[in-house]
Amino acid sequence: MIIKNNSTSLIISLLFLLILPFVQKQWFNLYLFNINNISFYSILYYLSGIICPSLICFNSLNNFTYYKFNEYKIASNKIIKGKALLLLVVVNLLFLSYLITEYFYINFDLITNLFLEGVNFQEPEILQLFIFVFFVAIFLIFMKSRRLFKKLILINFIFISFFIWYLQINNIKIDDQFHIYKYYQLDNINLINVLNLLLIEIFYFTWSFLSYKSNLSDWIIHKPSKGDMNPLFKIFIFYFFIIFYYSILT
Repeated sequence: MIIKNNSTSLIISLLFLLILPFVQKQWFNLYLFNINNISFYSILYYLSGIICPSLICFNSLNNFTYYKFNEYKIASNKIIKGKALLLLVVVNLLFLSYLITEYFYINFDLITNLFLEGVNFQEPEILQLFIFVFFVAIFLIFMKSRRLFKKLILINFIFISFFIWYLQINNIKIDDQFHIYKYYQLDNINLINVLNLLLIEIFYFTWSFLSYKSNLSDWIIHKPSKGDMNPLFKIFIFYFFIIFYYSILT
């Protein structure tokens, strides 16, 4: 029943995302008729910038955070252990930790460039970056702190989305002084924001699978079943529509 309800809410959200960009454009066109004054449609247009980020956070928190995987007796020919498991754990944990560290830095960079003029926020050096990544990796090992980080990531996402919306409605151009543009070279910075979150979602899912219950302490995991992979499929479907939304909106 829970799975069915989650699927229904996901479908409703996706249908809503198909309609929203066209509605926003209509609000914007109506707002242009009276651009010098605050109107009902200008308020609607300004507030509409928080709808999609809020929807993403709500769906991610409810559908892509608390994973449960199938539990059954492990057959000897369907397990991963030893060096293969070590490689999976190290690669996934390092990539996820790096992505999280990079994502938080994007937010700090936006804040300093937009609101803290004169404050020179230096990019971390390799040693500093390694320390940050190592620090994040330690916390990702434990379930409670991992879920806390996921919530912080979503808060970070919504702040970045608000800052981007602020840039757009105030016609502030993005240039090389912004980390989010300098290293990605995409004009649609909303897509950069979403793609960063998508990568984190993918590695968070795989790390949740690898570290599920006693997998790491037993140093053995079963190969994922089709049911285990369903959340990953939903992630790709959901973010495909999110990318479609921001592509239409731009």
